[in-house]
Amino acid sequence: MTELRHYTNAPITEAIIDLRVTPRDGLTLADVDSIHEGLEDDYPDREDTIEAVGIMEVRAGVGASASARQSRTGSKYRSADGKYIWQIRLDGSTFTRLAPYESWEPFRDEAHRLWKLYRDKVSPKAITRLAVRYINRVDIPVSCPDESVDLQEYFRTSPEISSDLPQRLNQFFLRLAIPYAPVGGTAVINQTIIPPPKEGVVSVVLDIDLVRSEGVPYTDSEIWTIFESLHDGKNDIFEACITPKTRKLFD
Repeated sequence: MTELRHYTNAPITEAIIDLRVTPRDGLTLADVDSIHEGLEDDYPDREDTIEAVGIMEVRAGVGASASARQSRTGSKYRSADGKYIWQIRLDGSTFTRLAPYESWEPFRDEAHRLWKLYRDKVSPKAITRLAVRYINRVDIPVSCPDESVDLQEYFRTSPEISSDLPQRLNQFFLRLAIPYAPVGGTAVINQTIIPPPKEGVVSVVLDIDLVRSEGVPYTDSEIWTIFESLHDGKNDIFEACITPKTRKLFD
């Protein structure tokens, strides 16, 4: 495991703890909604979560027709201070911490508290997926908007352009799915350029999603032991993706 580093200006814009389940028979959205009872002060702002499904139908002699269907899957709640978002659905619970990110322990503890409320009410048949996802925005300083940035100076994993092509990039999207044996899962790494929040920087997203979806245990203690491993693995992957020059941006 890589030595844990604490950065003064961590680039984390979102941190996510996700648990997916196989719901019990007969579970309803009313059951899911009832989980929020007693939490109105902590999570006062609510909105529906909606799933949209597109349908294309082709029939001989008639032609093609398209339609869309929307259905409510659960609810999204925002904390009173606006820093946390809690999504609860028939198939799971997702907890998000927005910037400014503080540290793993309070984030994990609140996710665990809410998960226990969800689990006690929902009584799922099985736990099917555990994931820790961190979305980082790395702001690289430039002296002028047209200045080129050599991504390899900042990232150890980045797109490589043939020397026979122009070396300047306006846009790119890189996605890697890597088996990650230390947690018995998969690391999904996404990297892309996004519009910067201010002048004088080029912003690159480094999105790390570490997932365990095979052999997920049912007991609470085992689940949260895995989450510790997922978090440690996320740290290792992040450090493996950046260079010393990038680390200086965060100190």
